[in-house]
Amino acid sequence: MNMKKLVLTGAAGRLGSYLREPLTKLCEELVSSDIVDDLGTLYSGESYQKADLASYDEVSALLEGADMVVHFGAVGDEAPFDQILNANIVGAYNVWEAAYQHKLKRVVYASSIHAVGMHSKHDYIDTKVPHRPDTYYGLAKCFAEDLGSLYWDKRGMESVCMRILSCAQVTSPRALGSWLSYDDLILLVQQAINTPTTGFAVVYGVSDNDRVTVDNSAASFLGFKPKDNAEQFAQSILAEAPAADTNDPAQMRQGGPFAVVPLGNSGLATMDIVDDTKNT
Repeated sequence: MNMKKLVLTGAAGRLGSYLREPLTKLCEELVSSDIVDDLGTLYSGESYQKADLASYDEVSALLEGADMVVHFGAVGDEAPFDQILNANIVGAYNVWEAAYQHKLKRVVYASSIHAVGMHSKHDYIDTKVPHRPDTYYGLAKCFAEDLGSLYWDKRGMESVCMRILSCAQVTSPRALGSWLSYDDLILLVQQAINTPTTGFAVVYGVSDNDRVTVDNSAASFLGFKPKDNAEQFAQSILAEAPAADTNDPAQMRQGGPFAVVPLGNSGLATMDIVDDTKNT
């Protein structure tokens, strides 16, 4: 699908940095957005427009004339509720409402496993399980998913909500099941854009891992066939890992460390996340 204008929020983030160049291939103009003053060197066909998600007027101006929006902008970690409220909850409403007002076809949304993070890893959950957030961050993802459902049911605007598990370098035993490679992230977003009709859909963002802990069969209608498998890292990761503790919720819940951090406290601070943001 070749569109005239595509918008990417959260373009300055780590995941957004990997999406920018591929998304320029799907449209005449990619408008990347974030709250930073300068995104740096832009790709051919890309422009930058600073916008605060908490401001409806700024989001509305950003989406004017767009065909779709790929919404990755947010506070990307657990944080005090007022921070989550402004960027992640009010921001989600502003994106969906502005998308509707400007007659966009679809919102492609970066949801998260943390919307269902308190479910057990042994339950092999699908996308139909009830929301069970592990943090305020996860709660905001539940809100946005329900917002997408509401706008489809009442206003006929499509959404694809991608519950991303762990899109980062594999540094822990948990990631052997939850890893989403950057190449598979790009593929998933491309398929969410290019599929002719989606209605409202929730899918998991996870690679083809031998140890995957979720049932992602609901993503088959997108033609999403992930190519990477974290098993290639298993030997080295498990050789250095401490013995598993079945009494530790951080190891036994889908949300990992987010399942045990106090509300409002950073979950990423307890994890070994490599900052490999792509530079233009």
